[in-house]
Amino acid sequence: MTIYVYDFSEGSREMAGLLGGKGANLAEMVRMGLPVPPGFTITTDACRVFLATGAPPEELDGQIARHLAALERAAGKRLGQADDPLLLSVRSGARFSMPGMMDTILDIGLNDLAVLGLGKTPERERFAWDSYRRLVQMFGSTVMGVDSTLFEARIGSLERQHEVADDSRLDTVDLIRLVESFKDLIAEETGEEFPQDPAEQLRRAVLAVFSSWNGERARIYRRREHIPDDLGTAVSIQTMVFGNLGPDSGSGVAFTRDPATGRPGVYGDYLPNAQGEDVVAGIRNTVPLQRLADLDPGAYKELRASMDRLEGRYRDMCDIEFTVERGKLWMLQTRVGKRTAQAAFGIAAQLADEGLVSPQEALARVDGDALAHLMFPRFATSGPGVGEVVARGVPASPGAAVGAAVFDSAEAVRRAGSGERVVLVRQETTPDDLPGMIAAQAVLTARGGKTSHAAVVARGMGKVCVCGAEGITVDLARRCFTTADGVRVAEGTIVSVDGTEGVVRRGAAPLAESEVMRYFEAGGRAPGAEDQRIVHDVHRLLTLADSARRLEVRANADTPEDAARARRFGAQGIGLCRTEHMFLGERRPLVEAMILAATDAGRARALAALLPLQREDFTGILEAMDGLPVTVRLLDPPLHEFLPDRSDLAVRIAREEAVGRTPAARDRELLAAVERMHEENPMLGLRGVRLGLVVPGLVAMQVRALAEAVVARKRAGGDPRAEIMVPLVGDARELRLVREEVDAVLADVTAESGIVLDCPVGTMIELPRAALTAGRIAREARFFSFGTNDLTQTTWGFSRDDAEAAFFPAYLDRGVFERSPFETIDREGVGRLVEIAVAEGRASRPDLTIGVCGEHGGDPASVHFFHAAGLDYVSCSPFRVPVARLEAGRAALPPSSADSST
Repeated sequence: MTIYVYDFSEGSREMAGLLGGKGANLAEMVRMGLPVPPGFTITTDACRVFLATGAPPEELDGQIARHLAALERAAGKRLGQADDPLLLSVRSGARFSMPGMMDTILDIGLNDLAVLGLGKTPERERFAWDSYRRLVQMFGSTVMGVDSTLFEARIGSLERQHEVADDSRLDTVDLIRLVESFKDLIAEETGEEFPQDPAEQLRRAVLAVFSSWNGERARIYRRREHIPDDLGTAVSIQTMVFGNLGPDSGSGVAFTRDPATGRPGVYGDYLPNAQGEDVVAGIRNTVPLQRLADLDPGAYKELRASMDRLEGRYRDMCDIEFTVERGKLWMLQTRVGKRTAQAAFGIAAQLADEGLVSPQEALARVDGDALAHLMFPRFATSGPGVGEVVARGVPASPGAAVGAAVFDSAEAVRRAGSGERVVLVRQETTPDDLPGMIAAQAVLTARGGKTSHAAVVARGMGKVCVCGAEGITVDLARRCFTTADGVRVAEGTIVSVDGTEGVVRRGAAPLAESEVMRYFEAGGRAPGAEDQRIVHDVHRLLTLADSARRLEVRANADTPEDAARARRFGAQGIGLCRTEHMFLGERRPLVEAMILAATDAGRARALAALLPLQREDFTGILEAMDGLPVTVRLLDPPLHEFLPDRSDLAVRIAREEAVGRTPAARDRELLAAVERMHEENPMLGLRGVRLGLVVPGLVAMQVRALAEAVVARKRAGGDPRAEIMVPLVGDARELRLVREEVDAVLADVTAESGIVLDCPVGTMIELPRAALTAGRIAREARFFSFGTNDLTQTTWGFSRDDAEAAFFPAYLDRGVFERSPFETIDREGVGRLVEIAVAEGRASRPDLTIGVCGEHGGDPASVHFFHAAGLDYVSCSPFRVPVARLEAGRAALPPSSADSST
């Protein structure tokens, strides 16, 4: 018989795939002897059966009953008994932490009779009705589908009636009224009564957790984080402990290090006289965790000891939820904590310094996405245009973001969908706000601290966040917030959110370069004592990556300036220099002259005029990359892309004729050329190698310009290493014909200059046929470079520009794509072609150098694929070079270096 239920004592953190992250970590804390309220976990296997069949496994009810009976025997009380009943919490817990999953339900087992037994003494009456109110509210919204704002509205009405700040100030009579009001609300909204049978409460809560796996919030989050849809979620059922028994009780969240900066110390929030979800929900502003040392020194000391043990066990920063019940500490949950990009680098470096992890493990715990985030600009804190401060709060997730203030999730999604940048402003966020948080550039809340829902989710998504801005009043009805000074900030007002300083300013504040970007612009020199800590951490881990990686990292650069920047950022050459970019701007008339030339002599004159300009470009690039390879791609796009737009020309001519003037002869010539060269599908037309074979003199001009630039650099004492790449080759005979012309030009320049030239000729593999015939092509090529942008288009059979606008969103939403194949390599299709080309190319020419120069060369996940496929280098934009360096190092780490914690 399949086991679907495990006691906490039967699991471990290695079982996260089966028990979910929450269940596995609870089991691990039990194994460590930490004070964990007893309970059991329903496995992800049970959820998968439910998702596949619409019903839980037949054996599940019996297994739950047996574990519940054992729990009741150990506690000495039963679920639903009238006198001091056993109460339970029900929590979802997938393999990966997912803010979009179902909210926790506390106090399962209370009903109209049990609440009287729970509050049988006067000092416990308020506590009992507070607990019952929470159950009805949580169960009503989470399980029965009642809009959560309807419950909040009734609480708010009662608070305003009594002129109190929050629900902790309501008395027993008020809570009794709320319970009855909530039950009436459920009946009105659903047509059914709140269930009084504790067994039914438990069963429906479990099934609600299973169903929440396919809820909209969960699906949105999985798509964003690329979490597979077939994992399912576990369910943890745990004996309740109570932090709302009075001032000697409370709940909190603790981090073993600062999740925003990574600094070691005591970080977290505590809320006296509160149940666990109060802290995360941000419904009341918390006190710093250190205050617990004054409120309950014994519980604080035990908590600190447990934090140290957990960090030692997990060898990472831990996020811990706990409850103090009349001075007794209970550990409710732990996990490896979500962190900002800055904290990720800081914590990894610190743990390596402390010997908790090896340098290789430290490198495995950071990634290119985090590094890219650290390169983003930050706000300037002084000078013109900074703007007035309209809010101050907790700096929960560092960074700088500008956007229009919006006050609900739907409006954030709507505006972001039309291209507007927005800042989501809420009193506090709930899981229902997840779509809006994803759409927004930043989140601002009036309540909550560093461990609130808004802070935790924003950090996990790399969003800027300021929480607990107590000085503002959020008015959802009027769609504005008001500052303590009475300044009204209406919806649509542009605000700047500084998540590093915890400050919000009116208007778009000016940006300043990040410290990490300055480090790269300075050439990645070893940081000095004056540099910020984050620069030291990035330098250390990037140095580790450089020493570990096998892949070279080159850059795509078309100008001397870009080449110089790429070199400062650590590029080991240029993998793609696009020559078409050298024919734009003021040079376009020369290209037009070449296209319009009616004779070979006219075309030759136009090419001769272009040659010195192109030679100058190549000379500057070779100088910037002296001693490193520079791969120059011959002209690739169709020539009509260098001509004016057909519609513009036709309109210009028609206007001239309409007023009786004779249109310019050149305009007529250009229009005739555009119409003559029109193609139904330019991407598959006269471009790439076909241009070189059809347009006389074009290849010769470009090769001569490059060859003469090499000669000039050699005479200047340089070490130029030019390579010539032929684009869009589909057959080895095409490459052979072009190579023969290239060799002839190189021989001529060698004879003229007396300097022997060796410029390897290779090709860009960007057609499926080229990949499938790579063995034959390799006999004509010294190197391959995969043009994965076009290879993806031709493999999938769609135009990137058209597809992304037309149907990509639907494909991503319906799961055809987990992510865009233009962002991350399609391993099954495009990746398979890459593997075939590598194998067959090297079989024909063992010394074949192979790289990639499409945009995938800077994508972290794709870099790992290219490493595994045996490529020699990746090439990407200059700004992505540090990311590619880091990921190339991580790709070379042995599997044992990967972080195995949950």
